[in-house]
Amino acid sequence: MFAVIRESTYPSGEPLAQVPQFKAFQDAHSALPGYLGTIVTHLGGGRHITITLWDSAEHMNAARGAIGPAVKALIEPLMTAPAQLLGTGEVAYADIRPERCEVR
Repeated sequence: MFAVIRESTYPSGEPLAQVPQFKAFQDAHSALPGYLGTIVTHLGGGRHITITLWDSAEHMNAARGAIGPAVKALIEPLMTAPAQLLGTGEVAYADIRPERCEVR
């Protein structure tokens, strides 16, 4: 499993998951081959850390080019500052239990 980790800043206010453009982007993102899921954490003040998981390095790398137009059309107009790529790499450890997860 491989991960892409980014920091992004959006306007404070409406929860990101309820913004139509973000939902449309996530629909496009999750349809890509090898996509395993995304976790977005709000740090406060509009700052978010996003971890997107992929089944292979090949799918992770191919997704960058494939999702680029959706990022430009749907996500970049929402951001109050450019996103910063913090890193990519093989996941060293994961202990995610979907049956225990609740997103509010």
